[in-house]
Amino acid sequence: MSKIQSTFQRLQATGRRALIPFITAGDPAPELTVPLMNALVEGGADIIELGVPFSDPMADGPTIQRASERALANGMTLRRVLDTVREFRTGNAETPVVLMGYANPVEAMGVERFVSAAREAQVDGVLIVDYPPEECESFAQAAKDAGLDPIFLLAPTSTEQRFRDVARVGSGYIYYVSLKGVTGAATLDFDEVAARIPQIRAQVGMPVGVGFGIRDAESARRIGEVADAVVIGSRIIEEIERSPRDRLAANVTAFLREVRAALDQVEGAVR
Repeated sequence: MSKIQSTFQRLQATGRRALIPFITAGDPAPELTVPLMNALVEGGADIIELGVPFSDPMADGPTIQRASERALANGMTLRRVLDTVREFRTGNAETPVVLMGYANPVEAMGVERFVSAAREAQVDGVLIVDYPPEECESFAQAAKDAGLDPIFLLAPTSTEQRFRDVARVGSGYIYYVSLKGVTGAATLDFDEVAARIPQIRAQVGMPVGVGFGIRDAESARRIGEVADAVVIGSRIIEEIERSPRDRLAANVTAFLREVRAALDQVEGAVR
């Protein structure tokens, strides 16, 4: 059982939801990424999604696009992201880390080299936004063979065939994109999410995390009533953008604690 899978098993045994925050590696500065990861853990993160900056992040809205631009301007690369995870692991061996990014940096490094380097850095999962499940079975199998969970996206427009493809090649959890749009969108249709999640869970047999459009403790709580996990990214990046350097970690921790407290108000298992 992977570290991600055991995390969900532990949380589900107590009726709790996973909190999965996202930050971009190298934003606002490379030397601040590990302190921010530690701040996320202090705020209640169960799993961390660490963004690999890319010049054309097609699934991301303006907020995360800006974070990628800042990180790239700071010289952040995929290799440096892996070095960052290694540094994080010197103080935290338990919290699962998922690398979230796009295919180009992985292809440039080479899939085999990337998978090997990710395993050596103690990465736990990979979510490559533009690797569709039906076209990357060899990548998914290589990741699994290395002890990494290949995580895939599903959306409101996903077909039954896509459900089956994800169930076949994915592991760890499903990232359900809660709306038709990019990260950071402001409007969530809670009724649509509530109707969709049980269908996904029944067909893929994995925990379902919901992201895109979750902005605050209340929206996280409402999603937590039906989902196994809440993924929140753009709102954290905004907190990073507006915080002075000496308050950066503390402000991120404080915001995430509010979300964690709201999630912990949700009672009982979602199944």
